[in-house]
Amino acid sequence: MTQMVARLDDLGTPIWVALLVLSFVVFWPVGLALLAFLLTSGRLGSRGSHWCSGRMSRSRSRDHWARPHWRGHSGNSAFDEYRDQTLQRLEEEQQEFHDFLKQLRMAKDRTEFDRFMANRAAHADEDDTGEAPDADDDQDDETPTT
Repeated sequence: MTQMVARLDDLGTPIWVALLVLSFVVFWPVGLALLAFLLTSGRLGSRGSHWCSGRMSRSRSRDHWARPHWRGHSGNSAFDEYRDQTLQRLEEEQQEFHDFLKQLRMAKDRTEFDRFMANRAAHADEDDTGEAPDADDDQDDETPTT
């Protein structure tokens, strides 16, 4: 068995992929087992003994987490300065846009609230005797109690 694996390794990754596809076509559990074998042994990847070791080492590096890849220095100071100014301008425009949207939402909410209150007042007036209640009339009708 190890001689056959060594022989397939000599032929390269395309042979492993073809064998994997063929095994899925013939009997899918064998294909699944072969896929697990290829992933854990590192035969489908080109780096290290684990199939994702290259990606994991790059993603764990301090430089990768310290700054996004597009904020690095390009080697051209004029371009870096232009990019930084453009990014700052875009961030300011984004903040202004978010503030504008907030004002629009507040205006819409105020309009809806005013409409609600007007409808509520109109329904309250309809429930009464048909006349709008007058605050002065209510005070005159009161009789002092002694």
